[in-house]
Amino acid sequence: MTAVLQVLVNALGLAVAVWAVPGIELTGDDDADRVLTLLLVAVVFGLVNLVVKPLTQLVALPLYLLTLGLIAFVVNALMLWLTSWLAGVFRLPFSVEGFWAALLGALVISFVGWLVSSLVDR
Repeated sequence: MTAVLQVLVNALGLAVAVWAVPGIELTGDDDADRVLTLLLVAVVFGLVNLVVKPLTQLVALPLYLLTLGLIAFVVNALMLWLTSWLAGVFRLPFSVEGFWAALLGALVISFVGWLVSSLVDR
């Protein structure tokens, strides 16, 4: 997938997570602000997944083997939580309140990404 398409897919996944998961919030004055914020958070999320996630996976490799890959859900949740923290640093109105919201949000974002990828590949 191209970088632009990946950002759009991440933004769509984040939008669904904001809508579906209690504890994930996005505030803004109007719809244009919310869309711009979603796109910016999607870029941050993509960069976190590009830079931090491979390092985390390498460090957690024994846990991946021990849990037969189920630790990937936890790593994805931590990447979403880190994105929320970075959004706060950049003063973007996006927040994830707690680990369980991050875990559910990561599952939703992964599902939306998988669904869109399977439709685009066809």
